[in-house]
Amino acid sequence: MSIRLIRALVPAALAVATTLGVAPPARAALGGAPMATPSGAVAKTVSPVARAASSTNASSVSVSANYTVKETTSSSGTVVREYVGTDGNVFGITWRGPFMPDLSALLGTYFPQYKSAVEAQRSQRKGRGPVAVEQSGLVVHSLGHMGAFFGQAYLPAALPSGVSADDIR
Repeated sequence: MSIRLIRALVPAALAVATTLGVAPPARAALGGAPMATPSGAVAKTVSPVARAASSTNASSVSVSANYTVKETTSSSGTVVREYVGTDGNVFGITWRGPFMPDLSALLGTYFPQYKSAVEAQRSQRKGRGPVAVEQSGLVVHSLGHMGAFFGQAYLPAALPSGVSADDIR
């Protein structure tokens, strides 16, 4: 099945799913406010993952209070984590689960930039494979196969003080 055909069928499938009472995929927009929790999904705020400090004391741990993490699990089992700065805007997103989330919704206004980078990358190589977009204003890593998708997207310039790309996981 071609990508064009799949893209053409997605809106119709979402309309049917909504009619049948199945929740649409989670929606968030990188650089904007966190998503509203979709019907049938479960959302919670989780503590940022602690990182070991760079000292020799292995028990030293530092946690940044410069952001919160909102984790939303859709009814399909896909988990989206939004990294939200103190300004209320999402600076990073991760996903994992049996279904690929709608990247146009997750990336918001950054989606055209991502799409152009992916098209340029794919024109340089044959076949499919992991996607790695690493630009000064946008970083996206995405990989997986049917039933197991993983990814990360963040805005390097929007990372809060003391937060690194390694914190977005």
